[in-house]
Amino acid sequence: MTWLLVLLGGAVGAVCRFGVNWLVERRSRPSTWATFGVNLAGSFLLGLLAGLGTALPGWVGVLLGTGFCGALTTWSTFAHETVRLAGTGPAGRGWAALNVTLTLAFGLGAAALGWLAGQHR
Repeated sequence: MTWLLVLLGGAVGAVCRFGVNWLVERRSRPSTWATFGVNLAGSFLLGLLAGLGTALPGWVGVLLGTGFCGALTTWSTFAHETVRLAGTGPAGRGWAALNVTLTLAFGLGAAALGWLAGQHR
């Protein structure tokens, strides 16, 4: 049963990830904004699930945490985009450093906010 929950959550998360990327790139040239956005959303949701803890049945964490967030968030794309930015010259290295800094800072902040929201149920 666990694998089915991961499969279902992952299918929805992957479609959402694709949709966000499609919407962002449709309005502008390829950028890191779609990856930044889904990673923040996933960080918040994982923080919220952690904050809710045992108030949720275990299958919800598997479906949403492992399945949905696992497919929605993307550290491999984050790494690829950062390396791509860094390879575009001195200005690109600055943008790459900013991408790493903002993603980590805001990702941790989103997870903390999610956890706090889950604690105040």
